[in-house]
Amino acid sequence: MDKVISKVAALGVPGLILIIAMGATGLSGAAAITAALAALGPAGMLGGIAFLGVIGLLSQGITEFGIDSIFSAVVKELYKMGETKDSILKKVKGYPISKSLRLKLKDKIENVQ
Repeated sequence: MDKVISKVAALGVPGLILIIAMGATGLSGAAAITAALAALGPAGMLGGIAFLGVIGLLSQGITEFGIDSIFSAVVKELYKMGETKDSILKKVKGYPISKSLRLKLKDKIENVQ
C-alpha cells in the first residue's frame, strides 16, 4: 500500500484526479484506467493523458507563483493576443460556472492592469 501511495503522490494533482475518475467509473484494473482517461479527455484516452499533463503544469505553476499571479499573467497575454476586456468577459459569461465564481472572475478581470 505504501508503494502505491508514494507512486500516486509522485504524480501529484494529476494522480489524484485520475484516482477520482477511476473510482467514478465503477470498474477495476486496466478497464478503470482506460475508462477514466477516456472520460477526462476530449479525444479519448490520448486527450485524457494530455489533460492530466496540462493539469500537472497548471498545478506546478500555481504552487510556484500563486493563483493571482497566474490569472493576471493569462489575462495580460489574452490582451496581447488581441482580446479586449469585453470579449474576455463575454466568454466568462458563457461558461457553465456558478454565479459566485463568475462574479469573482469578472472582478479580477476588471482589476488587471
